[in-house]
Amino acid sequence: MVVPWCSQVEVLSHPSLGCFVTHCGWNSTLESLVTGVPVVAFPQWTDQGTSAKLIEDVWGTGVRVSGNEEGIVERDEIVRCLDLVMGDDEKGMEVKKNVEKWKGLAREVAMKGGSMDMNLKAFVDDVAQVIASFDL
Repeated sequence: MVVPWCSQVEVLSHPSLGCFVTHCGWNSTLESLVTGVPVVAFPQWTDQGTSAKLIEDVWGTGVRVSGNEEGIVERDEIVRCLDLVMGDDEKGMEVKKNVEKWKGLAREVAMKGGSMDMNLKAFVDDVAQVIASFDL
């Protein structure tokens, strides 16, 4: 089946999903954290390399593909990365543990009274104050 659009968060939330091969756009990166899905990072340009660095080296929620001498990512490299994040060896178990940790942290800050909730409320209050200060 081919559909013109679907909710990426709903797809990532499905229990049958094993990992997410992504270009590492910021929204996709955050959605992988919130849904607790291991990542094969396939950045292409701009901020995507930074997101891939966070995924692999800071959060430990996935691995980044490596290109050959010409910068081409070959099939065997993709298979290697898939095996790493989905495997039951030490690396795969470490990624799964980190994915669960970050999923829990992301949900905690988004809950009522969490830091994201409080910061959003403060932002809205600040905007309301600025608007109220205009003589409309």
